[in-house]
Amino acid sequence: MSAQPMTVSYNYREQLCIDSAPGPGAIVIFGASGDLTKRKLLPAIYALFERKLLPEKFAVIGVARTEMSNEAFQEEVREAMAANGDTVTDDFLARFSYVAGQYTEAATFEQLETELKRVSEEHGTEGNALFYLAMPPTMFEPIVKGLAEQGLLDEEEAWSRVIIEKPFGHDLESAVALDKSLKRYIKESQTYRIDHYLGKETVQNILMLRFANAIFEPLWNHTYIEKVEITVAEELGVEKRAGYYDKAGALRDMFQNHMVQMLSLIAMEPPAIFEADAYRDEIAKLISSIRPLEGQDLGKISVRGQYVEAVDSERPAVGYRKEDGVAPNSQTETYVALKLFIDNWRWRGVPFYMRTGKRLPKKSSEIAITFRPIPHSIFKPIRPKDFNQNVLLLRMQPHEGMGLSLEVKSPGSKLCVNTLEMDFSYSDFMQGEDIPDAYERLILDALLGDQTLFVRNDTVEASWRLFMPLLRAWEADLDNVPLCFYPAYSEGPKETNEILEGGSLQWRKI
Repeated sequence: MSAQPMTVSYNYREQLCIDSAPGPGAIVIFGASGDLTKRKLLPAIYALFERKLLPEKFAVIGVARTEMSNEAFQEEVREAMAANGDTVTDDFLARFSYVAGQYTEAATFEQLETELKRVSEEHGTEGNALFYLAMPPTMFEPIVKGLAEQGLLDEEEAWSRVIIEKPFGHDLESAVALDKSLKRYIKESQTYRIDHYLGKETVQNILMLRFANAIFEPLWNHTYIEKVEITVAEELGVEKRAGYYDKAGALRDMFQNHMVQMLSLIAMEPPAIFEADAYRDEIAKLISSIRPLEGQDLGKISVRGQYVEAVDSERPAVGYRKEDGVAPNSQTETYVALKLFIDNWRWRGVPFYMRTGKRLPKKSSEIAITFRPIPHSIFKPIRPKDFNQNVLLLRMQPHEGMGLSLEVKSPGSKLCVNTLEMDFSYSDFMQGEDIPDAYERLILDALLGDQTLFVRNDTVEASWRLFMPLLRAWEADLDNVPLCFYPAYSEGPKETNEILEGGSLQWRKI
């Protein structure tokens, strides 16, 4: 039985939307000359400006080591936005200024304080400041220390908040140490740990799908769901990130943050209210409910792989160990597959299969929820196993949306069963408008003081605690957790299905 696509027509009713513009404030970007700023932060800020979701009284201050005038920085902003396809106005650029200096020198923070006072007077930011650390983790503590010693994190007369990028530590010990060091200078209520996956429309929509639709919640448990698959596949290799990636690997880079957060959204209990503390309490409870890896046979629930040279001459790619900046005998994994269980009433016995990897066939991030087969067929001689199981598919990229497969009768013969794929795409729903980028939502939330979609310190530590047994086993290179190899652009190590389910597991094709 082949799946047939369904043409979906949309009946747009008046939408119920709640959006807020924040009060006055300045956005300070440390690492203003970096790639993240140009590719993501500046376009996000401009999109918020265009949608009138920034306050009228705002300013942006770039901080970096390169000597540069305000005018030169504004020209860099203009060029970065042009590369993104945006033509910015002089009014927008006039809000930008620049401070040059070393991140570890007090003089830099003295200059920044002077500039914050100036923009407060000129642009009316009222002393409020959101500090975005678009920097490597090694610079988090020095910058936060510099801000604190200059009094820029005091909140007696205005608010101050700090956004930090992942990774939040290299392991449990370093994550605890980082949090402890930051707590010397800043409160948890001021700390915004950003995971951009949480800002994606489909990821946010998981909660709306579950808790705003009466048809799903009664089915959202082990009685009706057979398995959940979470896939984050990347077509690219390590590119220019080899220096970081070869010390991190796929488990640290993807599982410990993005993927465990997506798992939590799918499996969490409903919070009493969609508010930061209530929501993040449930996330912490869920992660703590995942069956500990300690004591399990890691060789039967995990696969680690590394890509080698592509076998298709029409799609060439070198092996991971031949990438620039990678050690020639590297044991770093570029692919991970895990089978996890959640030990609570809702999910008893339901396997959560999770996989991520580089140099896979295509870029794809999705969650597939497979419902149990029908127990009995009344359509003789068609057997229960002849029907495809219903699958709810949530797509994060490349085309954000969702789908649901249903078994239906095709016209014609008395018994002619087919699978109908109901498909929804956000690009269709937006009617030609661009889907807001994840950074737009998260920067706006930080300006509003809403920590709901930012990661709390206890969940960071719980996630590290979960994966540490696996990391230690891999670093010890134990015989029962071997490094498997897979050709670039293949589906991953051929051993995956055999290891996780004795060959019976049928992954969705990437």
